[in-house]
Amino acid sequence: MKATAKKWFEGRRLLIATKHGKERVIAPVLEQALGVICVVPNDYDTDQFGTFTGEIKRLVDPLETARKKCKAAMSKYGFDLAIASEGSFGPHPTIGFLPCNEELLLLIDQRNSLEITERELSTETNMDCANITTEDELHAFTRSCGFPEHGVVLSIPGTGEITKGIDTLQKLTRTFQRYKKTADKVLIETDMRAMHNPTRMKVIEKAVIKLSERILNHCPECYSPGFGISEAIPGLPCEMCNLPTKSTLAYRYSCLRCDHTLQLPKSDKKKEDAAFCDYCNP
Repeated sequence: MKATAKKWFEGRRLLIATKHGKERVIAPVLEQALGVICVVPNDYDTDQFGTFTGEIKRLVDPLETARKKCKAAMSKYGFDLAIASEGSFGPHPTIGFLPCNEELLLLIDQRNSLEITERELSTETNMDCANITTEDELHAFTRSCGFPEHGVVLSIPGTGEITKGIDTLQKLTRTFQRYKKTADKVLIETDMRAMHNPTRMKVIEKAVIKLSERILNHCPECYSPGFGISEAIPGLPCEMCNLPTKSTLAYRYSCLRCDHTLQLPKSDKKKEDAAFCDYCNP
């Protein structure tokens, strides 16, 4: 099965649409799995599609943003195969008090009219920010976020003054002292760009591995790559009352090119804990 799907990509040049070092984890996985030759442009500005620090707003959802990154890069550099990623940070979708990082990856193959996506959701993130007034507060923040392996950003909101990629104590102290000369408070944030955030880079790597596995999974009917989960079907029965819960009972798998679908039961659980049952625990 894997060999069949790999033939679609082997030997082709894959453009990685990034300026933030994501090729460090994307290229090794996809070159090994698909046999592609990864290429990274040295002058492609993905910040035009949005920045974490807000100078440029992301105007569309993560999938459409990744699509725009791919298509603009393919047009600019003359490729028919490209990949882009887009990260999002916020509260966990089901456990609201937990912060999380979701990484979306999109591979576009124009030659074969394919778009293959994968996501990885992780609670492993150090995303944080604070308004600080003293060097004690500055160093307390950096100790909590894994500095200097993880970079930070200092800014004076509303002024356009911002310094990204701070990853040395000297630059940190010098920038803070300079900003404090004109502002009562300084905003410090974790730098969430991948090349300055090893924790995020690990989440991207997990997403790439999942994407490679999905690409290599071909449709049983037409043999196109990317056959994978398209829908989670709720209804896992409660262990106490046996009524359906909102938890996943099965997954629907779909082909990206033909109409073939397949429904398979979720293999890891047969019953759901009563704590997650709307009837036993309303």
